[in-house]
Amino acid sequence: MTVLLDAAEQLGRGELEALQLERLRKSLRHAYNQVPFYRQAFDQAGLRPEDCTSLADVARFPFTTKADLRDNYPFGMFAVPQSEVRRIHASSGTTGRPTVVGYTEGDLDMWADTVARSIRAAGGRPGHKVHVAYGYGLFTGGLGAHYGAERLGCTVIPASGGMTARQVQLIQDFRPEVIMVTPSYMLTLLDEFERQGVDPRSTSLQVGIFGAEPWTEAMRDEIEERFAIDAVDIYGLSEVIGPGVAQECVETKDGLHIWEDHFYPEVVDPVTGEVLPDGEQGELVFTSLTKEAMPVIRYRTRDLTRLLPGTARVFRRMDKVTGRSDDLVIVRGVNLFPTQVEEIVLRTPALAPHFQLLLTREGRMDQLTVLAEARADATAEERKAAALAVATAVKDSIGVSVGVEILDPETLERSVGKFKRIVDRRPR
Repeated sequence: MTVLLDAAEQLGRGELEALQLERLRKSLRHAYNQVPFYRQAFDQAGLRPEDCTSLADVARFPFTTKADLRDNYPFGMFAVPQSEVRRIHASSGTTGRPTVVGYTEGDLDMWADTVARSIRAAGGRPGHKVHVAYGYGLFTGGLGAHYGAERLGCTVIPASGGMTARQVQLIQDFRPEVIMVTPSYMLTLLDEFERQGVDPRSTSLQVGIFGAEPWTEAMRDEIEERFAIDAVDIYGLSEVIGPGVAQECVETKDGLHIWEDHFYPEVVDPVTGEVLPDGEQGELVFTSLTKEAMPVIRYRTRDLTRLLPGTARVFRRMDKVTGRSDDLVIVRGVNLFPTQVEEIVLRTPALAPHFQLLLTREGRMDQLTVLAEARADATAEERKAAALAVATAVKDSIGVSVGVEILDPETLERSVGKFKRIVDRRPR
């Protein structure tokens, strides 16, 4: 396969690091001058943007956390006037407040460029049809993939999520070469092809670009074998830009190359915050180098991985994410925290404040069931209404369908008065 590289991908390592330092210093100045949160954080640390004279100096600056973004809801982290913001995305929050992200026209151009670069690194080419089965809306997946594919010169099929039988039909009728979707939903599509009596290996698909949830090498092997495609990983998060922060190259499939000309990575000890050398596993941290509307400085992703030298590209690689340093649950590509469910349970009158989240797998798809105890005086009708209320609230506020089981009081196992909030019974 011919490997096509843009100008940044052809830089030497020294040239790349010089570009990173120039952009890092500019991003620090932009954040300090335009965002009160960063001005206060830098001042409290006794730092000014001018104190960054090398890439290593970024470690002197304070972290940014998801809680900081929520505390400044909705637009307190924006670094440009509202009139310059061209789009707003948001993700669900643990406190009822989502994480809000803004984009200038320049940000949208940069985002489209990084996703286009990602699709090209995955094996997509101008003229290919790209079936986008990520969700559209405030979630960054669908629109991020969409505009990146168009920027590359592809034809986009904006299928979004759901309606599995129809997706299978569209793939047969429209004959896309590339599909962008969560890996678990790709396996659901596989089952639907076989249910309809269609050999998945007979489709037009050549490349699958999978993200929004962790997936294993075993899952890659199954997808590649049963679909006869190349299955590659894409990484991103809305707080940094969305999908397109890092991408696995189809010619090596050995980890995700981080687009370091736009996003500066570090790996830190999750407890101490100490920067770890490349090759050691820890928590991934990003500083944006070119974002205008909402620069982020040392944003703690909570994703656990390690940094490795580049292979197919000059940019460093990150391993597949092995887990998180907090208690985040990812269900069918949707982020969910126990505290989000806790808020819903606490405001449901018939329920006691005792619950667990049970993760199972039915067929190809992860399933989440909320196990909640009823109050002692709750009637059968009140229990039934409570189950419906919890399921509806989770779907409306978090965006994922869950099962709900209302249990008798004191049914859930207690340990020293505390609950194990997450019970994971999915096969390893």
